[in-house]
Amino acid sequence: MNRELVAIYFMIKRELIRFLRSKSRIIGSLGMPFFLLAIMGTGLNGIISTPNANGNYLDFIAPGIIAMVLLFGSMFCGVTVIMDRQFGFLKETLVAPIKRTSIVLGKSLGGAITAIIQGLLILIIALLLGVHLEFSNIIFVIFLMGLISITFVALGIALASTMEDMHGFQLIMNFLLMPMFFLSGALFPLDSAPEILRYISYIDPLTYAVEALRYFLIGYSPIPIFISIGILSAFLVIAVYFAVYLFNRIEN
Repeated sequence: MNRELVAIYFMIKRELIRFLRSKSRIIGSLGMPFFLLAIMGTGLNGIISTPNANGNYLDFIAPGIIAMVLLFGSMFCGVTVIMDRQFGFLKETLVAPIKRTSIVLGKSLGGAITAIIQGLLILIIALLLGVHLEFSNIIFVIFLMGLISITFVALGIALASTMEDMHGFQLIMNFLLMPMFFLSGALFPLDSAPEILRYISYIDPLTYAVEALRYFLIGYSPIPIFISIGILSAFLVIAVYFAVYLFNRIEN
C-alpha cells in the first residue's frame, strides 16, 4: 500500500482514538446544543414566526444547531496541532518520510469524522425532542456534514499552524466562532433581519452550511441549494490550500 495512504489512515485512526477516549469532550460538545434545542427551541416555539412549512421554530433552528456542532467540533480539532507541537509528537511526524499534505489530509478527515459523529448525535437528540425532519435525504445530509466538517477542520489547522499557544488559539477561536454562528441565521430567519445584517451574513460561510442543511432536513431554504453547495465547495478548496501552505511552513 502507498505509504502516503498509510500515513493518512493512521492520522485518521489517531484522531478517532483521541476523540473516543475523551468522554468529557463528547458530553461537553452536546451540552450547549441540547440547551438551545430543549430550552430556547421549545420555549420560543409558537412565539417566533418562521418561514418554514409548518412555522415550527424548533424545526427551524435544529439544522442551525447541527451546523453549530459541526463548526465547533471541526474548528477545535485545530488545537491538536498545537498540542502535538507542545508534546513533541508533531516533530516526530514532520521528520517522517511522508508529505506534509498527507498529514493535513489525515488530520482533516479524522477531525471531520469526529465532527460528523457529534452532528449525528445532536440529530438524534433533536428527534427525541420532537423535531420533524425529512429522512429521505439522510445520505445527502451526511455528505453535507462531511463537506462542512472538512472545510472548518482545514480552517482550524490553518490557524493553528501559525500559533504555538493553546490558550491563545482557543481565545481566537471563540472570537471567530461566536460571530460566525450568530450571523449565520441559525437562530433567526435571514429574511426578517435588517438589510445590513443580512449582507454581512452572506459573507459568513456558515450561513450556506445552515441553509443547505435546512434544505435537506426541513425542505426550506431562501438560498438555492446549488449556490450553498457551490460556495461551501469553493471555501473548502481555499481552506485546504491555506491549511497545507501554512502547515508546510512549520519548522521541524
